[in-house]
Amino acid sequence: MIEAAGLTKRYGRTVAVDNLSFTVQPGRVTGFLGPNGAGKSTTMRMILGLDRPTGGEAKINGKRYHDLHHPLRTVGALLDAKWVHPNRSARAHLRWMAKSNKLPAARVDEVLELVGLTSVANKRAGAFSLGMSQRLGIAAALLGDPEVLLFDEPVNGLDPEGILWIRKFMQRLATEGRTVLVSSHLLSEMSLTASELIVIGRGKLIAQSSTEEFVSRATENTVKVRSPQLPALRQALTGEGIEVRDDADALVVSGVDSATVGELAAKHGVVLHELSPQRGSLEEAFMQLTGDSVEYHTDITDDHAVAAAAAAELMSQGK
Repeated sequence: MIEAAGLTKRYGRTVAVDNLSFTVQPGRVTGFLGPNGAGKSTTMRMILGLDRPTGGEAKINGKRYHDLHHPLRTVGALLDAKWVHPNRSARAHLRWMAKSNKLPAARVDEVLELVGLTSVANKRAGAFSLGMSQRLGIAAALLGDPEVLLFDEPVNGLDPEGILWIRKFMQRLATEGRTVLVSSHLLSEMSLTASELIVIGRGKLIAQSSTEEFVSRATENTVKVRSPQLPALRQALTGEGIEVRDDADALVVSGVDSATVGELAAKHGVVLHELSPQRGSLEEAFMQLTGDSVEYHTDITDDHAVAAAAAAELMSQGK
């Protein structure tokens, strides 16, 4: 389980994360969504102890990351797929990580096979494609067989086969009872992958709910209906005070379900060729609920301010 309580991060006068609280439960894939610059990566870095919170705290299974004795055994993360020495082989990179947390060397070959990299285990990581780098990053995250996993933009730049593989892999990890938090800008993919969502904007929590609840709350469900007797059907619907609009050779009906439309058509002797419930999309719901937050990031100077302030803080810490 991941718990954030009042998590705040300021860089000078710029607030990157603002009093953010949420819980990520085990046994499901939780999508972490927000516009560019919303504070997603900063939040994940604070969870992993890479950035020091200005206020609040984040805990993993009840402990701060710095209090974990062998952290790779509890939490695994993929924040940057290319964070590997380019001249090291995949196997050498994982062996170095395993040794740092006193993990058995045999575990390296296990995770390489798990992510499909056994045949290129001795190849230089710098020669890897983005898809192979993503798989190596996932192997590193799984090295300690952790209960908690964080992935930041794991499908960026991948082909359809790679995206499908990562989706199914993350869902499998969740079915094993692990806690899986995934940040992504690919909303269509998140709608297929995540059963739970945490949505933030301007560093603040906008919503936390199931994916289905999030979409239903922010979008309108309609019914698309086609008939060779559209004028009669339109008259029957509007006569009951039901909202109808034209859509090419069909009608789109709002405010009632498909059963109601079908029963009304039958009552008036109208033949139907199509009766399809139309559910709103995650993209529509996301745009609806984060529109105000997107405006915050139209000024590029905001992003520059965050980057400059972050660099200044690191220098002051001697990093």
